[in-house]
Amino acid sequence: KKDRMRALLDDARGKLRAERIQPQSIRAVGDSVIVTIPDADQRAKADTALKTLISQVNTSGFGAAINDIDVTSSDNQIRLTLTQAGFTYRLDSALQQSLEIIRQRVDQVGVAEPSIQRVGSDRIVVQLPGLQDPAQLRQLLGSTAKMSFHMVADANPNDAPPPGVSILPDSKDPNIKYPIEDQVALSGERLTDARAGFDQRTNEPIVSFRFDSLGARQFADITTKNVNRPFAIVLDGKVLSAPVIREPITGGNGQISGSFTVQDSVVLSALLRAGALPAPLTVIEERTVGPDLGGDAIKMGLITGIAGFILVAIFIQLLYGVWGLIANVALLLHTLLTFAALSLIGATLTLPGIAGIILGIGIAVDANILINERIREETKRGLGAMAALDRGFHSAFATIVDSNVTSLISTLLLFMFGTGPVRGFAVAMMLGIVISMFTDVTLVRMAMGWYVRRRKLKVLRIEPLVRIAPENPNFRFMNARFFGIGVSIVLSIASIALFFKPGLNYGIDFKGGIQAEITTSQPADLAQLREKLGGLGLGEVALQSAGSPNDVLIRIQRQDGGEEAQTVAVNKMRDAVTEIDPGVKIERTEVVGPKVSGELARSGFIAVVLSALGMLIYLWWRFEWFFAVGAIITLILDTTKMVGFFALLQLDFNLTAIAALLTAIGYSVNDKVVVYDRMRE
Repeated sequence: KKDRMRALLDDARGKLRAERIQPQSIRAVGDSVIVTIPDADQRAKADTALKTLISQVNTSGFGAAINDIDVTSSDNQIRLTLTQAGFTYRLDSALQQSLEIIRQRVDQVGVAEPSIQRVGSDRIVVQLPGLQDPAQLRQLLGSTAKMSFHMVADANPNDAPPPGVSILPDSKDPNIKYPIEDQVALSGERLTDARAGFDQRTNEPIVSFRFDSLGARQFADITTKNVNRPFAIVLDGKVLSAPVIREPITGGNGQISGSFTVQDSVVLSALLRAGALPAPLTVIEERTVGPDLGGDAIKMGLITGIAGFILVAIFIQLLYGVWGLIANVALLLHTLLTFAALSLIGATLTLPGIAGIILGIGIAVDANILINERIREETKRGLGAMAALDRGFHSAFATIVDSNVTSLISTLLLFMFGTGPVRGFAVAMMLGIVISMFTDVTLVRMAMGWYVRRRKLKVLRIEPLVRIAPENPNFRFMNARFFGIGVSIVLSIASIALFFKPGLNYGIDFKGGIQAEITTSQPADLAQLREKLGGLGLGEVALQSAGSPNDVLIRIQRQDGGEEAQTVAVNKMRDAVTEIDPGVKIERTEVVGPKVSGELARSGFIAVVLSALGMLIYLWWRFEWFFAVGAIITLILDTTKMVGFFALLQLDFNLTAIAALLTAIGYSVNDKVVVYDRMRE
């Protein structure tokens, strides 16, 4: 509120100055700015001018609007008063803007998949999985990153500053002071980019920056008029550096140096790229919490993952016999190398990341099947063992490359333009694709060649242990093309209708909800709590350990039905946990915002669209235009039906569902390329 009052006072002074009105006095008192003007004509003119400072703000989703300030006149005074609704609106706007800026800052320093949520009316909770350096997080959040450029005044910093000059400390050494002109020569809002780098002469870390066209012109004008004068770069009231202008700088570029460490330069560049926070943030609490997935869920996930891997391995073994054993060893190695690579780059394992790993394994399985089937075909043509091996790998290689390049293009675009969970999925999938090229194409070929030479095989027979499909199947798929396309279109249209009504059942990740912090009388059993709360019919429920074994965070998705429904949900939750542990204490309950903001959803949607366009262009180049168009159309049909399935059954649509959708889309893309390559042959 203090910043808003200061801004209102400055705006009032500026407006009166522009109208050539000289007030007797102008001062801030409480929530008001009081302007004293004895002359009636001047006061009437000032009243009209100051009312132009009023702006209307929307306070609901139905277009209702009120004034953010009230302007009233009495006696010789005009009073400008901040309205409570206007202040609340600006606080809400500042909080929403801060959420997105924090998300951008965290994304740009490479921390994996942050959880950033609004809590209550004036707090933000930031959770970073696997963070090893909490000090870096405090540095990212504690800085407003309001940057400006000022001329250094010709004054002694140890004396009382003249009017229009402030004494500011150095960012590294507070004992060093600079006399800085209050007037902003150039605002940091004109920055378009900032990057960490190294000075070519001294090899010291620096931050280079670039202005937009207007900022570049202003920067050139300032440096032209002030040659041989010191020019200060100020961040949050501290001087980063104050170099002397040696010559005009007309390129719109500059750099900041000042005894930075590499981490300092990386964090500062991230702060400047993300932009300034609309208000300073104060860290009021810092603690370690457990995973969203409890130990029971993680254990179950590991069991099902291992079971799925074993079933796939058995299927390949039955399909290809001894050659399936080689494929299974390669598949196991692929999985181990993927986890090793994720560990090497410091990636955090999250649900979308797990989905990316699963998709990578699926692509590796497809590659092994392609290789074995092509070798089997060459053997049937009468080729010897080594010739069939060479020809089989050669023909399979083109298909594998096409499918992997298509997937890599779309995945790279997902990483470049997506954020949060989308990028986590993309990283895991890219690693899986690259590693599969090594394990499936290189290692499998070496192993099969070694086995052929070792056994001195004349013919490379790939025989199944159990015949699952006919040896020469002859399915007339195209005879049912009109029926299949018709059914697919009808289902997709129905899915689109279901998307609008009843719509998706958005979970807590999208809707936000209620967060309760409880303390149990003994170490909490998260599995028991999750089972009990999950049966209350309140939708998605998420639990996390919060520091000690007795502290638990419970999040329940927002209920339909207004505040009364939220109260009923809290009471149900309280009764359920009390039934499990009569000695439980409900420390606090509060409203939390969604993990997936509108900005995050928009960036994810744009990333998916761009990845589809990238796939379209590649398929157009490698095949024909109608192949590319067909791939995109069927991809849309596949996606709409999956979304319709969620809407029909009213399953919780959350980050887990997003991970599942991305995995299914990835399989869809891979299979289309395999079919297209076969058709081209």
